[in-house]
Order: sequence, then C-alpha cells, then structure tokens
Amino acid sequence: MSAQSSAAVPARPASATAGKKKSLLATTAGNILEWYEWSAYAVFAPFIAAAMFNPDDPVSALLSTLAVFAVGFLMRPLGGIVFGRVADRRGRKFVLITTMLMMAGGSLVIGLMPSYETVGVWASVILLAARIGQGFAHGGESATANTYIAEIAPNHRRGMWGSIVFVAIFAGSILAYTVGGSVTAVLGESAVAEWGWRIPFILGAFLALAALYLRKGMMESEVFDAAAGAGADAAPPLPRRQIVRAIILMIAMTSGITAAHYTWTSYASTYAITQQDMPAASAYWVTVVAQLIALISLPFWGRLSDSVGRRPLMLGFAALMILLQLPLMGLISSDPWTLLVASSLALVVVAIPGALLSATLSENFPTKVRTQGIGFAYSISVAVFGGTAPYLNAQLIEWNVGWMSSVYIMILCGCTAVAVWMMPETKGIDLKDA
Repeated sequence: MSAQSSAAVPARPASATAGKKKSLLATTAGNILEWYEWSAYAVFAPFIAAAMFNPDDPVSALLSTLAVFAVGFLMRPLGGIVFGRVADRRGRKFVLITTMLMMAGGSLVIGLMPSYETVGVWASVILLAARIGQGFAHGGESATANTYIAEIAPNHRRGMWGSIVFVAIFAGSILAYTVGGSVTAVLGESAVAEWGWRIPFILGAFLALAALYLRKGMMESEVFDAAAGAGADAAPPLPRRQIVRAIILMIAMTSGITAAHYTWTSYASTYAITQQDMPAASAYWVTVVAQLIALISLPFWGRLSDSVGRRPLMLGFAALMILLQLPLMGLISSDPWTLLVASSLALVVVAIPGALLSATLSENFPTKVRTQGIGFAYSISVAVFGGTAPYLNAQLIEWNVGWMSSVYIMILCGCTAVAVWMMPETKGIDLKDA
C-alpha cells in the first residue's frame, strides 16, 4: 500500500483485529475437518476397495477405488466455478457454511452405506455419488477459503496468514492418518476391513457440527464488502485476455505443486502398504510424522515469502522437486524409516509453494472475480494433475513402469517453474485495489 493510501486509512480498532483472528480460527477449524473428511478416503482406500467393489480382483478393486477418488476431484472445477460465482456475489461466509454442510453429509453417507456384499454394484454407485457431492463442495470450499483468508490478512503478512490454508490441508490429512493408525492398532486390520473403516467418516460428520458453529460467527471479508459497496461501475472492467492469462498461468503453476502434494500425502503410504508390504499401521504413523514436520514449516515459508517475494520460493520448489522426486520414491521399502525420510523431505519441499498458494492465487485475480478465478484455475489443476495422481501411480506400477509417474511429476514441476517465471511479483499489494 502506498504512503498516501496508508495515511488515508485510519488505524484499525482492536475489535476489528480480534474479529479477523476469530474468523481465521473458524475458517481454519472448518477447513481442517473438510480436509480430514476428504483425506480419510485416501487413507482407507485399501479397505474401501475390499468393501465396496468386487473382492475377487483386489488390484482392480483398488484401482476402482482410486478412480472414484479421481472422479471426486473432477467435480471440483464445477464446484469451484459455481460456488466461486456465489461467493463473488453473495459473500465468502455463505459459501463456507454451505460447503461445510455438504462435505459432512457426504462423509455420513460413506460411513453408513451398505457394502458390495449386501447390495452388489449399488454400493459402488452410492460411493461414487457421495464422492461426486463431496468433490463439488470441496471445489467451492478450497477456492473460497483461499480467497477469504487472503482478503482478511494484513497486506504485509498475507503470505504467513495464507499459509494457514495449507496448514489446514496438512492438519486434516494428519488427523485422518492419526485416526487410521489408531483404528487399525486398536481393532486390527481384519476388523477395520470388515467395519472399522466406517468410523472416521461417521466421526467427521459429527465433528463438523462444532466447526459449523464457529463459522456462523465469522465476519464477512472487508475486501468483498468494499467491492460490493462500490458497485459494478466503480472501476473499468479488466480485459478478458488478462483474466484468461491469469487462469492459464495459475493452472500451470499449480500443476506440479498439486501432483507432488497428492503423490506424497495420498499415495506414498498406499504404495508402501500394497507394493512394499509395509504394515498398514506403520505406514499410517510414519505419514503422520512426515506431514507434521511439513506442517510446522508452513508459517516459516509464508513469512519468508512476505520478505523475499513469492517467485524465488516457487522457483526453488520446482528445482528441488525435479532433483529429489526419483531418488525419494526409490528409497521407499518395507522398512518404515524409508517412508519417513522420503515423505518428510518431499513434503517439506511441497510445503514451500503450499504456504504461498492462498496469497499468490488471490493476488493474481481482481476482487469481483477472485473466487471464480481461483475456483476454476485451482480446481482444474487439482482435478487434472492432483486427483488423478494416486490412480496414475497405481496404474503405472501395475504396468511395471512406475518410474514414469516420477518423471511425470518432474515435467509438471517444470511447468510450474515456467509459469512462475512469467508471473509478476505480487507480495504486499493491496487487494482492495485489485
């Protein structure tokens, strides 16, 4: 913000700052639970495969389960567009409450639905429908949460505040793996396969009620209120080609980030269990530790970006992942320490751009179409390159060319680097002027 505009803006009262922090807490709590419900599916994929698909072909069942995982992601762009438009018209708070309810409902359906043994192929259909609904809601949730937190953050701390979005992503995944490890340790794998895999989904649905209570007390984004109050004619419309360029750059930028993220959070443990014969409980707990290490690093990366800028850190991520992807995946064996070392290193690297995503995405779109732009670009990239990553990894390994999945991630990280190189540096800009 310029010196002139800074002088024109009165000091913000303590009550307003407190309200923002309370809203940040509410958003984060709900986001953690939504990511927990989303991640629980990947955590329990081997057990869901046995319960909801034909058990006579375990490999096909696992691939089918991961395909449903991918289909849920393919619904995210539609959810991002629809809810993004609603958020840009009716406000961020309304969408964050609505998507919370939809995610909880889908989780409850998954937890209570009948198995393949009971209703045959209808079990697979119900599972698919639930994941489609969750994917639709998740697209809107992700776009709106990224927008909302960036808009309520101080300009000079947007990177650090925005890192909370990815903190919630990791925290939700850690919670899912913690529940997975606990349920497996207490019940044993046979009981988990029979009925215990339902516990995390039912638990998530009921925990969502507490998050919903917190979100009802959230404030609306002042950036949104200012844009809505100014009216449609307050500023000249942004050229369409500029918005299209921003969308293309954001899709390319996010491609390597999301492919690496979902490979190391959603598939690495499944690979260790199904391909390297690592005990499921060990794989779950190791993944919890690795994600916790990455989570701790997130605010540091966000704060560093507020000092040195978004571009240097994004380029650093791309270079590191290109160098490390193949050797880290090749390190994983049946020994839990190998998964711990590989996942910890990979996820700390993934945390670099993860911490910056909320700020970077929001700083590249104008307020009136910010959530729509993020919803479309981010969801498309996550659906195409992230949601398909576990399925692609499993399929390439089945074809005995598993190394190709790492090369694929390296190529996408190259796309991330090119996109970032073409982007302007945006740290510290005033979103009200965007």
